[in-house]
Amino acid sequence: MDQDLISLFITIRLATTTTIFLILFGTPLAWWLSQSRGWLRTLIEPMVALPIVLPPTVVGFYLLIAFSPDSLPGELWQSATGTTLAFSFSGLVVGSVIYSLPFYVQPLQVAFSALQRELIEAAATLGASPLDRFISLVVPLCRRGFFIAICLSFAHTVGEFGIVLMIGGNLPEETRVLSIALFDHVESLDYGRAHLLSLGLILFSFVLLLVLYSVDRRWQKVTGVAR
Repeated sequence: MDQDLISLFITIRLATTTTIFLILFGTPLAWWLSQSRGWLRTLIEPMVALPIVLPPTVVGFYLLIAFSPDSLPGELWQSATGTTLAFSFSGLVVGSVIYSLPFYVQPLQVAFSALQRELIEAAATLGASPLDRFISLVVPLCRRGFFIAICLSFAHTVGEFGIVLMIGGNLPEETRVLSIALFDHVESLDYGRAHLLSLGLILFSFVLLLVLYSVDRRWQKVTGVAR
C-alpha cells in the first residue's frame, strides 16, 4: 500500500481517537470550569489553555521526558503493556489529547457558561438527577458548542506537526502522519507529492470550516440567537 495512504489512515485514526478521548474527559472539565467559581479554577483554566501559546516542541519535549522508561508515567506504562510510550501510536494519542485540549474545552466552556441557570435549577426542582439534567437538558441546548469543539479539535489534531515529531518520530505504519509525510517529501525535494498532500490538507480545512460556519449560521437562524 502507498505510504501516503497509510499516513492518511494513521492521521484519521489519531484524530478520531483523540476526539473521542476529548469528549470523554474534556466535557466534564469544560462543565466544571463553567460552573466553578473557586480559586482552583483560576489555576486550572490557564493550564488548560497553555498549549495555545506554548510552542509544540516545548510540550513535546517534556512529554518525551515523561514518556521515557526512566520517568514514572513511562515506567508505569511499560510495566503495564510491555511497550514504551514514546515513539508509539499510544504516545501520539496522549500528546494529541493534551495539545488539542483547549480547542475542545474552550468552545464548550463558553456554551456551558451561556446556559440559563434557571432552567437547570427548574429541572432539579422537578426531581431530575445531575446526570439526567446534563444529558436531557444541557447537551441539547449546547449542541452548537459540542459541534464546534469536536470540529476544531479533530482538525487541530490532523494538522499537528511539532509535537507529533517530538514524541512520535517518523515510524512508517506507526507514527508517520500526514504532516510528517509532507515534511519528508519536502526534505527529499519530491514537490509533486508535497503539493498533493498540501492541497489535500487545504481542501480538508476549507471544507470543514465551510461546514462549520454554514451549520453555525443555520443554528443562529433557528434559535434567533447569535452566540
